[in-house]
Amino acid sequence: MMTRARLFTNLVVLAGTAAIFIVGVTITDPAFAAPPKKSKGSTPAVETARRYAEAIANGDHVTFGQLDFACQYRLVAATSAGLKGYPPATDPSYDACWQELTAVHAPALKRTDIGMDVLWPSAGPLVFYGDELARTPASAFVMEALGISPPGSGLRLTVANSRTIPGGSFRLKPSGKVIGVPTTLVELTVQYQDPLTSPITYAPGTVKWTNTIKRARRAVKSITTQWVVFTGLTKHGFPGDTAVFHLPVATTPEAPGMIADKIPFTTETSRALPDSLVWWGPNDQPGTLTAAAARAATFPDLRDRVALLNRVLIIDPSQVDALIVLTRNLYAVLLREAANEHKLIVKDPALSLVVNEFYWNIYAGAARLDLSNAMEMGGLLQPTPADFLYRLLPALETLAKTHPEQLDSRFRLGVAYRWNNDQLPMIETFDALVKAIPEGRKTPKAEALLQLAWSRINKVAWNRILHDPETLRAYADADASLTLAELPLDKFLAEYTMAYSMIFMPNYGDKAKMLQHLTEAKRWFDEVPGKNDEVWRYFLHSELLKAVLDADPSFQPILASGEDKKG
Repeated sequence: MMTRARLFTNLVVLAGTAAIFIVGVTITDPAFAAPPKKSKGSTPAVETARRYAEAIANGDHVTFGQLDFACQYRLVAATSAGLKGYPPATDPSYDACWQELTAVHAPALKRTDIGMDVLWPSAGPLVFYGDELARTPASAFVMEALGISPPGSGLRLTVANSRTIPGGSFRLKPSGKVIGVPTTLVELTVQYQDPLTSPITYAPGTVKWTNTIKRARRAVKSITTQWVVFTGLTKHGFPGDTAVFHLPVATTPEAPGMIADKIPFTTETSRALPDSLVWWGPNDQPGTLTAAAARAATFPDLRDRVALLNRVLIIDPSQVDALIVLTRNLYAVLLREAANEHKLIVKDPALSLVVNEFYWNIYAGAARLDLSNAMEMGGLLQPTPADFLYRLLPALETLAKTHPEQLDSRFRLGVAYRWNNDQLPMIETFDALVKAIPEGRKTPKAEALLQLAWSRINKVAWNRILHDPETLRAYADADASLTLAELPLDKFLAEYTMAYSMIFMPNYGDKAKMLQHLTEAKRWFDEVPGKNDEVWRYFLHSELLKAVLDADPSFQPILASGEDKKG
């Protein structure tokens, strides 16, 4: 035997008649039988939907409560004779209804960005619909955080369409008659004014495979929403004649095991139309993106900088200004992290760069935990060097692809590949650079040869393959770099690199030759601006090199050059 509540939801539509039978009750309201009509003109239903959406965007609790069906239904159902007018603006029912509304928006406002995936606004509300877009209520696309006036960035509503649909129905009392009301489906297109603060969705075509794959995101430019509007309500005791059905009225079953009434019953819901999504693109507001990249460079906080640059790059992944600022900042942060670890005081910028890069070169071929364990993977509270590196790499790859003439970006890309242990790319990148730099540009070519040598050394150091031909190639690259080197710092590095590469040769190659290279390295190091004995000891006491030097008395003279002479 069917329960009354279940019977209530079974509609029998009799084709060719003007009646709909619900639980044996005949409703002869013409709205039920009227054929669908489409219109873009202003009607009470269209105007109600527009005012309702604007009230949400403006944070207008009173207008929202007066136009919301569920809010008004609860007031009317609590009376015996209906309402003659709306409650005063101070009535607590408006705030109670608003709290219910904001509660359904909460999932879209929950920040999930981790590490260097943060998006602008970095601290304020970020509206992100995620995988729930199709099930997200229409109000979430005009919520106050996106509103027409502050704190929102601004949106514009335009009527796209309206049409009549089968009438909605509801009871005011559990044992009361079923009321049917004319119902209109109004489509409003929401256009967001600011690409930097508009809501976010996943990019089209992205699929959730694993938690370790970062899914592309896009900034929404516009979306069409549909709103279910009831009319003809005043004759049923409502204070207003029109209201928007947005959220159903909470009901409880009459008895355990029964199904609760669905109030109201409609054939449509107020929601967004996912197929109508339009995303911001590179050609929409290019001036805004350029200005944002320049603005981001001035932010003192790294999170804010990266957040705004990430926002620019989800709109235009090839925006050169944003790519340059982002990659320079993240590379600088990695160097700073190295300085925090080795704790050396190096005043000369060029020498400081070399020391910090050297720290990660050695670390990448050995422990490399900090370069592999991201914030999300490690359950950490702060971004790690791995987070900086993982965000740096794709940005550098894009920059190198779109602007290959920018050699400094290609240098950083090759170094980042090395630190990420991408063995073939780290060698191929610098091999291509060596070939691309003209012979007449001695200093950059010498530097490219040195970086190529260190990429080969890191490959050998990590793989631990004896007699790897990359060792001899690294030595040859460093030797070629020495021939071209013009600066004492580059000459020091070339001699040092040749000596370091010999660690991986059988029996360390020619020990006398290794000592000679280290002696020459010290001679050139003493001419480097800002040099000091502590930095020399740092290079000399590198873990693998120190083990070789300590094992043979013939290296005592060079070890003595690194001893602390204080006191």
